[in-house]
Amino acid sequence: MNVTREMFNDVMVPNYNPANMVPVRGEGSRVWDQDNNEYIDFAGGIAVNVLGHCHPELVKVLQEQGSKLWHLSNVFTNEPAIRLAKKLNDATFSERVYFANSGAEANEAALKLARRFALDHYGEQKDQIISFKQGFHGRTFFTVTVGGQAAYSEGFGPKPGAVDHCDYNDLAAFEKLISDRTCAVMMEPLQGEGGIISPDLEFVKGVRALCDKHNALLIFDEVQSGVGRTGHLYAYMGLGVTPDILTTAKSLGGGFPIGAMLTTEAIAKHLKPGTHGSTYGGNPLACAVAEKAFDIVNTPEVLQGVVEKEALFRKHLDRINEKYNVFAEIRGKGMLLGCALNDKYKGRARDFMMAATEHHLMCLVAGANVIRFAPSLVIPNEDIETGLERFEQAVAHVVNADQESAA
Repeated sequence: MNVTREMFNDVMVPNYNPANMVPVRGEGSRVWDQDNNEYIDFAGGIAVNVLGHCHPELVKVLQEQGSKLWHLSNVFTNEPAIRLAKKLNDATFSERVYFANSGAEANEAALKLARRFALDHYGEQKDQIISFKQGFHGRTFFTVTVGGQAAYSEGFGPKPGAVDHCDYNDLAAFEKLISDRTCAVMMEPLQGEGGIISPDLEFVKGVRALCDKHNALLIFDEVQSGVGRTGHLYAYMGLGVTPDILTTAKSLGGGFPIGAMLTTEAIAKHLKPGTHGSTYGGNPLACAVAEKAFDIVNTPEVLQGVVEKEALFRKHLDRINEKYNVFAEIRGKGMLLGCALNDKYKGRARDFMMAATEHHLMCLVAGANVIRFAPSLVIPNEDIETGLERFEQAVAHVVNADQESAA
């Protein structure tokens, strides 16, 4: 069958609008399309391909596990799932792990667990969930309601109740909203989809203290910020604040779909058999690949390399901005960076992303005003420099087109 981009419109639900080119092969931080054009990948499958494309050690593990066990369901357990859970517990605050297929499912589990914990300990009146404006927690109806972007949750009927939103980094507003009725607070320790917004340290510490005061569980959504992306294994480790529940996905599987919820034994015991589940969660294939990805990422060499690569990105992005004056600031941490557009180019992040694709660079947006980079943590420095050369060409293309149209 001769597959074309135009066929997408004939066979797929139109909730996506993919680029015109169709990728067919990847290696490391480079991708080739149907016409054998080469692209540098700064998108990483939206912060997923933590070790790039077709990492040889991940391919090897996938092939080995693929010849042993593919799927069992949770009527049985399996060795890769138990090994991965133990490694996650050993490396974090966690004592118990629940596996799912995605970040949304991990967040759904976290929210249900928090509600069940509050019900068991304090009664049904303790049901309020607080999250933050511009936050993003997935696309299930519960998680999209908890997310702080109303456009994603409107138009689907009555929403789950007892969910309130607060401005991120506004501790005074948060203190007014939280009470003894609050069962949980869900936040990203670095907002991703909402614009690559870093938290103020005092804000995070204040949220933790107020959760303790009101007996509310603190849930960190580290679906995008976790597994080495900020230069720490998980972002909370760089903030000095420990959550009660943490969710992780995206980079966890290195490109293979998997999510997980991490928590303590005391909290975990409230999800008794039958209260929650997932057919594919803890799949042996997914867990085997994720275990190998985790082993590679959780090393001083890779984590320190993320810090060094961030500095290289910032150096070149600052140089580009000095020349073209399009960014108000460069946001984020590690290999999760955002170029926030200034007032002159406000709302035009997608224009820059599309121009980048035309110049053979794959990147992302985080809302209408931020160009987002979430590449492999082990992207070679020469690929960073080549990719940013292409990004500069894309920036020049947008700027020059504007000048020509204004002339």
